[in-house]
Amino acid sequence: MIYFDNSATTPIDPSVLETYQKVSENYFGNPSSLHQLGDNPTKLLQQARVQIAQTLGVKADEIYFTSGGTEGDNWAIKGTAIEKARFGKHIITSSVEHPAVYETMKQLEDLGWEVTYLPVDEQGIISVEDLKEALREDTVLVSIMAVNNEVGSLQPIEEIGAVLTDYPNIHFHVDAVQALGLTDLHLGPESRVDIAVFSGHKFKAPRGIGFIYLKEGRQLAPLLTGGGQEKNMRSGTENLPAIAAMARAVRLVFEEQAQKQAHLRKLQNKLRKYLEQQEKVTIFSPTNPAPHILCFGITGIRGEVTVHALEEYEIYISTTSACSSRATDAESSTLSAMGVEKKVAETANRVSFSATNTEAEVDEFIRAFAEVLEKFEVINA
Repeated sequence: MIYFDNSATTPIDPSVLETYQKVSENYFGNPSSLHQLGDNPTKLLQQARVQIAQTLGVKADEIYFTSGGTEGDNWAIKGTAIEKARFGKHIITSSVEHPAVYETMKQLEDLGWEVTYLPVDEQGIISVEDLKEALREDTVLVSIMAVNNEVGSLQPIEEIGAVLTDYPNIHFHVDAVQALGLTDLHLGPESRVDIAVFSGHKFKAPRGIGFIYLKEGRQLAPLLTGGGQEKNMRSGTENLPAIAAMARAVRLVFEEQAQKQAHLRKLQNKLRKYLEQQEKVTIFSPTNPAPHILCFGITGIRGEVTVHALEEYEIYISTTSACSSRATDAESSTLSAMGVEKKVAETANRVSFSATNTEAEVDEFIRAFAEVLEKFEVINA
């Protein structure tokens, strides 16, 4: 079995799963309880927070635990909207955001907010000049993803941050779900990024757990109120086993980070070189995407047909975003924004690697893909 759908979700690392099991067995008390069975989980919770913060080079008080990327993006956007409504009701985002951002923006528009959707070029990247022109006195939030989940485009986060240095009252939110350990995203006092969102299952931690980085001094209104957990910012009994497991997964991500990125780039380049030689294949990913994503399509063949054809070889890839791939009218919003014709965009597939994938797996993929191409040519003939 070859698994090349890591941008959708990753298998849990064995040591991360071991942490989850041990914490589930030995720290079952509620961290909010006053007795020792609650005190020990509280200490472990803070230890996990400190570990993640130190790994990212930020303060422990700037880390808040969530259920994952969707909650984190919703909180960053709606929390800013609620907190800063008295200062303005204008938001800037891109036309290629994940549905967790895009649909949240649409919901705010229904509530009276104005949203500017920045266009992208054929590489899927926004123009910083367009951003400058879109800024207004009533702008309170700029929300731009670090890595596009469909084609791997890298947005100019540092350049955007440099522009926003002159606008200290605007929150800068980055959906970093596809970025942890895979790009050089910088956080902390020297970075202009105010809010960054992460999801555990994208880096070999369990599903249903994530965290946000919220820069010290920045204010967000809580979305979940109740018991006052996470300093009254995100109520709900903490999922301690998943949090502890995620903290270990974060640490593992950064072990030999440079070597892992180089390995991913080698796999990506090898597959790209082969696909570029195929007359019937169109590559949609930009010339220099994030190292783990490659998006392409076979002329005249819908993406889901290719997915199922490769599944017969026990090779697993996706169309584009897993969050919308089962919709009957699913179309890549990213490819559409990049100017790709609808009929061509419908052919899109995404291969997404992890550091545990191998060159031998890429070789096997190429062998199977060549057979699939031959079968499609016979059918089309």
